[in-house]
Amino acid sequence: MSLLPTDSSRLLIDGKLVSGGGGEFDTVNPATEEVLGAAADANGADMDAAIQAARTAFDSTSWSRDHAFRARCVGQLRDALKADVERLRAVTVAEAGAPVMLTSGPQLEAPIDDLTFAAELAANYTWETDHGEAAPMGMRSHRTVRREAIGVVGAITPWNFPHQINFAKLGPALAAGNTVVLKPAPDTPWCAAEVGRIIAEQTDIPPGVVNIVTSSDHGLGTQLTTDPRVDMVTFTGSTATGKSVMTAAAGTLKKTFLELGGKSASIVLDDADLGGAVGMTAFAVAIHAGQGCALYTRLVVPRAKYAEAVEIAAGTLGGIRAGDPTDPRTVCGPLISERQRARVERYLEIAKAEGGRIVVGGKRPEYQERGWFLEPTLIADVDNSHTVAREEIFGPVLVVIPHDGDDDAVAIANDSPYGLSGQIWGSDPGRIRRVTDAVRSGTLSVNGGVWYSGDVPFGGYKQSGIGREMGVLGFEEYLEAKLVATGL
Repeated sequence: MSLLPTDSSRLLIDGKLVSGGGGEFDTVNPATEEVLGAAADANGADMDAAIQAARTAFDSTSWSRDHAFRARCVGQLRDALKADVERLRAVTVAEAGAPVMLTSGPQLEAPIDDLTFAAELAANYTWETDHGEAAPMGMRSHRTVRREAIGVVGAITPWNFPHQINFAKLGPALAAGNTVVLKPAPDTPWCAAEVGRIIAEQTDIPPGVVNIVTSSDHGLGTQLTTDPRVDMVTFTGSTATGKSVMTAAAGTLKKTFLELGGKSASIVLDDADLGGAVGMTAFAVAIHAGQGCALYTRLVVPRAKYAEAVEIAAGTLGGIRAGDPTDPRTVCGPLISERQRARVERYLEIAKAEGGRIVVGGKRPEYQERGWFLEPTLIADVDNSHTVAREEIFGPVLVVIPHDGDDDAVAIANDSPYGLSGQIWGSDPGRIRRVTDAVRSGTLSVNGGVWYSGDVPFGGYKQSGIGREMGVLGFEEYLEAKLVATGL
């Protein structure tokens, strides 16, 4: 029996599951190109109702002040998601094209577990700090700083890791005392709609605290961003769209948290295990068809070992099949849409036109008759000025660039508009420390270290975004600071 939902065409607005004013739109399986079913297609009136519900819930209930109740509700949501995890897994594989092996980690189960950290913060965070007495201008006062919820949060999320990103926003925002309007990507509406169903049917989260609005209309994101009833917008997606969100939010001076693109470098120092460093970097770029903002898509290797590195990377990528995401052996599934595959293919044509060499891959796999698949691809004979070395491709594509020593490798890594993540491979701790100090990015992996976890911050430098998600820093993005001075 299929675990796919038979009735996910519902919005969650003010605690009720309702139909969309715009009717319904199709959600499609990217591995088969088949229509899975229908999702609720919200219109502007639906978004208006969701924003008003969130505003009313924040202004007229004790949600923002009852820390213990919020902790219980977030924990309750975690438990309800775990109880229905097999249905959520089926939806994620079918709708996002996520390889099923990833759903036991960052595509589903890990972000559900991360809600535990958010619930614990709600219960144990220091909400008020005593700053003691002082006499500014000769007037004695006792000062305290309170941390309070910002208010109504508009969350706009992408399709590549829908649960991870949705929960990384919902968990901290709710734990901090905010109410939320979530606008998920139209490519993965069921992933969000199922969470809305679980909230409505299996938790004590009050009406209006969480509202989930699926729609094929990208304009609803702009509506959410510009509405003065919304106090903050948190957006994950492309840098170009992030700039538009920031511009739109400026009209009401609302806070914006932006988690944007990346073109992260994997730096291999000359004392590293070349085979392990290159092989692991190449393998990682094929995960989920390269549809991850923090993947290491530039492999920066010592010039003297360049030819050997290209050979190792080619062997790794050439051995990875773009396959059925329901197969537990699959690492590289389909791209999310025909549009996205065509975008990646355009970059491959640009690479060839600029003198790059497609070493392996670069084609639609002959063994896949349906689905938006692309072979894992390696591009050589480029430098850091080439388009494919500078722009985010969002596909299973790795470029190899030679460096002439540690300083040159750092310069190559930093010569990018992005600064989201990075990776360093080497054996000398002193050299590694100097390189990690010099690379300007929000996260760094050393010799395969894993930086992803709900209790530590994630985010980037430069045009990779503003703010941090997850960890205490991510939780505090959703708080205001209020100083109270009492005369003595």
